[in-house]
Amino acid sequence: MKGINFHLLPSGSRPSDSGFEVDFILGDHTTVEVKAKENVSAHDLRSLRALAEEKKLKRYLCVSLGPRRRNLENLTILPLREFLEALWSREYSS
Repeated sequence: MKGINFHLLPSGSRPSDSGFEVDFILGDHTTVEVKAKENVSAHDLRSLRALAEEKKLKRYLCVSLGPRRRNLENLTILPLREFLEALWSREYSS
């Protein structure tokens, strides 16, 4: 069984031309920003929005402590449990 490739970025890493940071990237297709809060604001999504505008990756996810999945434009905000279940079931393998 093929594993999932995580690219953990050191603090201050900037995987985009825009200079914004994200928490980690899965393979070469999914960027993930993690927020330890229930209510994710537009300000919290700046980095993901900047990366999404560059259109370099397939998915732009924000994992939070919120109770439900939400989609904002081409960004997806996921509850932590849903993200982990999808990760373990290999939904983000490509």
